[in-house]
Amino acid sequence: MEFMTAQKEIENHIFTIRGIQVMLDRHLAELYEVETRVINQAVKRNQDRFPPEFCIQLSDEEFLNWKSQNVMSNRDKMGLRKSPYAFTEQGVAMLSAVLRSVTAVKVSIQIMNAFVEMRKMVLGNAALFQRLDKVELKQMDADQKFEQLFKALESREQQPEKGIFFEGQVF
Repeated sequence: MEFMTAQKEIENHIFTIRGIQVMLDRHLAELYEVETRVINQAVKRNQDRFPPEFCIQLSDEEFLNWKSQNVMSNRDKMGLRKSPYAFTEQGVAMLSAVLRSVTAVKVSIQIMNAFVEMRKMVLGNAALFQRLDKVELKQMDADQKFEQLFKALESREQQPEKGIFFEGQVF
């Protein structure tokens, strides 16, 4: 796997679930070149190494929400009958230690780098995200005012008491 391609591919498989960045078991399996069941077995056999801050299983609702938000090919949909495990950055590191393969170690380093880069991007653009939030709030306020104006124009119940003002004069 070429590093830059791998970096982008990894970043595309990092999702925010429950407010934390995670990777799903199926994507890790693909990167580690093992079957998803191998990862799931490793988690079940080493439960003490995977506390909730390292690894979570998505609820049915989270899983359906994730599936609806991600464009998936038919191949990606195969085997997605039960909710997958989601691994935090620490969980990925622990998983590579549990799997003990050369590929797992190499890929884990790339994954750690991808998590770091994504964190830098989020932190570097925090001010931009805040500005976008403010613009969105202003836009929602303006939309609400326009809606009130349109309703008033459509209702024709209220008639103006005076005409148009021009430099303090009433017409």
